[in-house]
Amino acid sequence: MKKVFNILAVSAAVVSFNVYGLGQGYSSYPLDLQENNFSTEVTGITSTGGGIGLQGRYTRKINQKMVLDVGAGLSGGERDARFFAGLDYELFPDYMEQPKISIRTTFEHAGEFGTTRNILGFAPKVSKGFSFWEHEAFPYVALPLGLNLDSDTQRNESQVGMSFGITGNLPFEEYRNILGVLEANIGVKDSYTGLFAGLSFPIN
Repeated sequence: MKKVFNILAVSAAVVSFNVYGLGQGYSSYPLDLQENNFSTEVTGITSTGGGIGLQGRYTRKINQKMVLDVGAGLSGGERDARFFAGLDYELFPDYMEQPKISIRTTFEHAGEFGTTRNILGFAPKVSKGFSFWEHEAFPYVALPLGLNLDSDTQRNESQVGMSFGITGNLPFEEYRNILGVLEANIGVKDSYTGLFAGLSFPIN
């Protein structure tokens, strides 16, 4: 357990450099069917009004093609509480030389910059499993697109970002069942830039 706390401490140190991400990576890993996964995540942003935050997430592979996740979080800076839900649908599996290709749809309800926003998201994602020093991991890249409805002004705004990261089990024998995610997000249009770190614990 000490190593787990050390990893969380490292994650917290990383967020001191303004860490933020969208959490696209869990479904890039070959999750077990019907397994319950609970995640602890550290977030933050480098963009204007950024701050450090924590969030929790529940992830479940509901059939061979779809992964569902829901969660909530709190942040400092000018982003407040948020609730989010997502569904990832596999188009092509990770097989031999072929990468996995999936589509992720999301909904987020959040307080940001003094207003309430509802964000509908869509993200094509490509991932592929590789062996790194005898440990399997799954790098991925995604293109999150979003439609942001400001409930105060009733004005719609589009958002574009780019996420890339890696997902895999921790490289410690006694904690091999814990899934780690490290992700960077680049804000292209009206989105955030930073880094995201999470640990997911399977519970049957």
